[in-house]
Amino acid sequence: MSLPRVGVQLIIFGERPGADLRGVLAGVKEAGYDGFEGGVAESSEEQQRLGSACEESGLHYLGGHTEIHQIGDAETVGAFAKRIGELGGRFLMVSGRYDSIEGYRDGAGILTKAAERCAAAGVTLCYHNHFWEFEPIDGRVPIHLLMEMTDPGLVKLCPDIYWVHVGGEAPADFLARYRDRCPCLHFKDGLAGEQMQEFRELGGGVVDMKAALDAALACSPEWIIVEQDSTKREPAESIRMSRDCLRDLGI
Repeated sequence: MSLPRVGVQLIIFGERPGADLRGVLAGVKEAGYDGFEGGVAESSEEQQRLGSACEESGLHYLGGHTEIHQIGDAETVGAFAKRIGELGGRFLMVSGRYDSIEGYRDGAGILTKAAERCAAAGVTLCYHNHFWEFEPIDGRVPIHLLMEMTDPGLVKLCPDIYWVHVGGEAPADFLARYRDRCPCLHFKDGLAGEQMQEFRELGGGVVDMKAALDAALACSPEWIIVEQDSTKREPAESIRMSRDCLRDLGI
């Protein structure tokens, strides 16, 4: 079994990538990562800057993240997919939130149409969960409803294992359930409960990292992506610590 590549979400660096992307990526490379996930370029100048920084660092741009309300327009989705593909990226990560079952049904339709546009451009759309999709509405669990109402060959998942845990399901069980829909995964850790916004480096929180990684590898993913929304350390130190945790676990 070939091992996935390991990337990092640049969210941990806050606003710095906008001013010093080359410096950020140099630190990512030094920490031992193969690539990174960021946003989707909003202009040709930003696209060029991303491309130049990737070439200089030797890192792969694996894809970008956006919100579901931004992908309802076909032209917008097509432009996002085109920009991602031009940089060698493979994935468009999408997240969202609704307060009703009907909202999530509408969301499933948006995801399906957007995934079709992405696929035509060689890009895979992946839904990225938070904890709220695990909170039942009218007896239904939204994340499972979204998966039921979308084509498993078209709409994929980028599961966030920490938010799965916070949502009340074991990450290993969730990944086993959707093992054919997880080409990339976000590995995150934190304190959960009333301190769920207290994020930690991998291995420093409540998630059973070994069980989650074993289940993740059974999905044969292309990427494992470290995502830490915020840190009390220097970001470069945090991403090194998380990379070391995954390395100790075998990837």
